[in-house]
Amino acid sequence: MKKFLIVLSVLSGMAFTSCIDKDLGPLRNNFEEVEEIVYDYAATADSMQSSTYSLYIAADGSFNFNPGGSFGGYWPNAHALHVYVDAYTRTGNGIYLDRMKKLLNGIKSNNGGTFTNVFNDDMLWLGNSCVRAYEATGDEEYLDVAEFLWHDILESYSEVFGGGITWKKDTPNLKNAVSNGPTIVLATRLYHVTNDDYYLDWAKDLYVWQKENLVDPETGLVWDNIELIEGVPTVKKDWIFTYNAGTWIGSGLRLFQITGENGYLLDAIKTAKSSMTRSEISTEGVLNNEGQGDGGLFKGVFVRYFTELIQEPSLNETDRKAMIDFMKFNADTFYKSGLKRPEMLSGPNWREMPTGQTDLTTQLSGMMLIEAAALLQEEGIFE
Repeated sequence: MKKFLIVLSVLSGMAFTSCIDKDLGPLRNNFEEVEEIVYDYAATADSMQSSTYSLYIAADGSFNFNPGGSFGGYWPNAHALHVYVDAYTRTGNGIYLDRMKKLLNGIKSNNGGTFTNVFNDDMLWLGNSCVRAYEATGDEEYLDVAEFLWHDILESYSEVFGGGITWKKDTPNLKNAVSNGPTIVLATRLYHVTNDDYYLDWAKDLYVWQKENLVDPETGLVWDNIELIEGVPTVKKDWIFTYNAGTWIGSGLRLFQITGENGYLLDAIKTAKSSMTRSEISTEGVLNNEGQGDGGLFKGVFVRYFTELIQEPSLNETDRKAMIDFMKFNADTFYKSGLKRPEMLSGPNWREMPTGQTDLTTQLSGMMLIEAAALLQEEGIFE
């Protein structure tokens, strides 16, 4: 009689199988009991933080776009600050305080000695990460930068299309979800730390504008932009990306938490549910591969705000369980199939090991996923 013996083992977080085909005599069981993988997301996050720092860091404290390459760009480095804040709030390790400040200064020096940028979305990403850094550290410099960026961005508000922020300072007839959703989130963050209704009023105004112009009323998914083409307002409805859904979820959730108005929460839930089930955002339970380059960072932004929604106490348990299962499936899939060891590198497809070069954007998305998983595991939300 022949037997196939399947043994599952875990070594440095990697699972592998081996098959042995030989005569073994009388059998009591056809298969040896398989040990379940135990996920330690905090340890994995620490390893990814360490590896990313070693591979991508530049002499001025900013991150290169590729190991040994040149400056990784304004907005990827803004998200790197987010990831530092994740690590610092999770561990309390003071090493991240120095790294955060060097990164902030590195972004400025690589941007011509100023935080002003023609891309409003670039400044928005940094403004949001700076408010988080201020909340985590109490360092007023971060808040000063965020408030400076806020006022710079508002110069691009206009009544073209009835309101909204332009994508860039020089595109008066083009307004994107990526320059409005993060503005709403930034406004709510600044309201939270200043208690100034000025910011809340802006958040509400921009929320109404984006919902009327860039959000599908049926699905809650977010269209990329509205542009004046030959005098006709045209919405780019076939461009639907994870990060726009993420910031819309964050916008509705935060306005609900501030105002208590349930409609905001229902909007966030609608977008979250569609993101879990519709092919524009995910496939068979895993967030879509949106490539490297800019697209490499999109999923990480989604994960950040989707995680905040999972943590919201007002969610009903059915919705919460579905969202937890979705997040855990993404994290577990990436942990088992998409994280290249020992380099601890992420690819754009969380179902597959990365091959070739990994862009900073793509690496940061993987780090955001693992940091979110570590947070949810620490809070007992991931069992």
